[in-house]
Amino acid sequence: MKQFIDYILQFGNLNQQQIDLISKKATVIEIKKDEYFSEAGKIAQQVGFVLDGIVRVCYYSNKGEEITKYFIDENNLVVDLESFDNQIASTAYVQAVVDTKILVFSKKDWTELFNIIVGWEAIVYKLVSHALRQKVERRSPLVTEDAKDRYLKFLEIYPNIVNRVPLSFVASYLGITQSSLSRIRKNI
Repeated sequence: MKQFIDYILQFGNLNQQQIDLISKKATVIEIKKDEYFSEAGKIAQQVGFVLDGIVRVCYYSNKGEEITKYFIDENNLVVDLESFDNQIASTAYVQAVVDTKILVFSKKDWTELFNIIVGWEAIVYKLVSHALRQKVERRSPLVTEDAKDRYLKFLEIYPNIVNRVPLSFVASYLGITQSSLSRIRKNI
């Protein structure tokens, strides 16, 4: 819980009573490797914060290919925000890449925090803005670069992930085949 409190305090101030309330609303879940935190076609019902492990956000193309959009590692929020906020079916899967511990808040508890804690909305807005900026910064350079440069950028962006996830997921994220990724890795 301390990890989450330290994280949110970067975006605003809370008193001890507010921190205690937040702590009471959260529970820790463990998701085994390959299990889903949320699934396409279902409405996201919880907000999570990765305490330990890695999840990936992925979807299936119209050709049935599995595409990894991005990874979320420790000390980051995990939620399909559009699905969660608007109560609509998600278009992506959020899957544990390794055994993962996530601090979660139900929709009901998250909403209660908005209604009870003065300033919570501003903190969450800053949190979400930070996460979206980070997501764009991580994806944007990958669009225009060649495969080798995309891989080098991946290593820079996700230094703690590359040795913890299957190469097939990295290749999918980079938009290349696994054999191309193997060649690039061999030549670096």
